[in-house]
Amino acid sequence: MNVDDCVTAVEKFGLTHRQARFLVTVMRHSGVCVPRQYAAFVGTKYGHKVTQFFDRLTRRKLATECGCLHNRAALYHVRNHALYRAIGQPDSRYRRPVSAGHAVDRLIRLDAVISAPELHWLGSEDEKVAFFGLVAPLCPGEGLPHIGSPVAGASSVRLFPDDLPIGIMATGRVVFIVTPPMSDGDFRGVLQRHAALLQALPGWTLRLVFPRDRLARMGHVQIMARKELTEQFRPLVLEEFRWFCQERKTTANTRERRAMDARFARACRAFGTARYELLYRRWLTDGDRVLSVMSSPSIKSAIERGTGRIEPQILPFSYRHLAPLVAASSSPEGVEEGEQAPAHPQPQSWPSLL
Repeated sequence: MNVDDCVTAVEKFGLTHRQARFLVTVMRHSGVCVPRQYAAFVGTKYGHKVTQFFDRLTRRKLATECGCLHNRAALYHVRNHALYRAIGQPDSRYRRPVSAGHAVDRLIRLDAVISAPELHWLGSEDEKVAFFGLVAPLCPGEGLPHIGSPVAGASSVRLFPDDLPIGIMATGRVVFIVTPPMSDGDFRGVLQRHAALLQALPGWTLRLVFPRDRLARMGHVQIMARKELTEQFRPLVLEEFRWFCQERKTTANTRERRAMDARFARACRAFGTARYELLYRRWLTDGDRVLSVMSSPSIKSAIERGTGRIEPQILPFSYRHLAPLVAASSSPEGVEEGEQAPAHPQPQSWPSLL
């Protein structure tokens, strides 16, 4: 189903075209939303029509309201099974319970999608596989972002595990949305898993999205992204690391091996960083093609030509007021416009509902 098909299906639930299109966007990219995002999506001010829409969603059990502890904001989880079945995604992960921290990260991603309505956004895994099969035919299926298991079999491979929002410009440039801060190791994993696909695309942008309360790591993350994607293995390093991977895999006791084998000990020291540890784990499932990707100059060349870009996007929002574990007497400072307190205190409901 394409987006228009999904919108038509959701309209049958008694929703207007704009309301249905918003819900489809939420279901395809986050599963959660706040009223401010609906107002921005349909181009209206926060007011009675917005609150009326969400009241209707909760009353009809199309969405669940999850109040924060300080009662100054409300988050809505769109998890109705019939809605997801209508858009062809009955098993979507966005229906499942989600921690408060991940819910906030999903809101940031949804804001990034809403802020770029000119892009055509890919939603499901099938849609992404079909699109990249057309525009990047030189990237085989195993080159798509994935997490594999050492156990052989197709069922052990999960495609697009990072679930990044992916948008397509009218020019064909592909935009990948990443929302740091995640841990450095997790961020490296995202970059490494997408490296082969980036190499196969004629034009791409890695858009690093930061809300206004997460700017402290922006410079660090940009430098890490460029270094991880452009730092190539020299031939001698590549051969030594390949040897180390093969030896480490067959070594039962690495401590004893280091004491007896000077070359193995040097390799353990040289390849003891987080980057090489992640590469080793990927080598166990994907073999030497992981090393070939990391030794290619194509991403560096793309950035130098401008066909590849790494750029930040700063969102003008703060999400701290959505934290569920703040004190009940917390200050209203930072509460988004329109996120008003309900008339009557509501119980804290994140753990059970999300």
